[in-house]
Amino acid sequence: MTAHNLSRNAPDRMDLRFSGEPIHPILVSFPIAYFTAAFVTDLAYWRTAAVLWETFSDWLITAGLVMAGFAVIAFVVDLLRGKRSHTLAWPHAVGYALAVLLSLLNAFVHSRDGYTAVVPTGLTLSGAVVVILLITGWAGRALIARRREGADL
Repeated sequence: MTAHNLSRNAPDRMDLRFSGEPIHPILVSFPIAYFTAAFVTDLAYWRTAAVLWETFSDWLITAGLVMAGFAVIAFVVDLLRGKRSHTLAWPHAVGYALAVLLSLLNAFVHSRDGYTAVVPTGLTLSGAVVVILLITGWAGRALIARRREGADL
C-alpha cells in the first residue's frame, strides 16, 4: 500500500463519525421518524378523537425537536469543517430548519386542550412538516450521492 492509499483509507478525525459513518445522517433519521409518526397519530386522533393519540403526538413532536437539535449541531460542525458540499447543503439546511420551526409551532398548537389542539391546525402543520422533510430528504440524498462520487474520484 502506498502512502496515498493509507491516507485515503484512514478515518478522517475531523469529521463527526460513529462506526465509520457520519453522525448527521444517523441523527437526522430520528426526527424524521418522530415527525412522521406524529402526523400518523394526528390522523388517528382526527378519525377517533381519542385523547391518547393527541398525547402521543405531543411526545413525538417533543422527541423530534430534541433529536433535531442534536442533528443540527452535527450538521453545522460538518458544514463549518468543510465536510459538506455547500451547493446542496444550504437548501437542505433551510428546508430542515423550516421543518423544525414548523414543528416547534406545532408543539405549541398541540399544547392546547381539546379537539382544536390537533384539528385542523396541528394536523395541517404535521402534514406540512412531512412534505418538507420529503423534499429535504431528497436534497440530502443528492448531497450524499455527490459526496460519494467525489470520494470515488
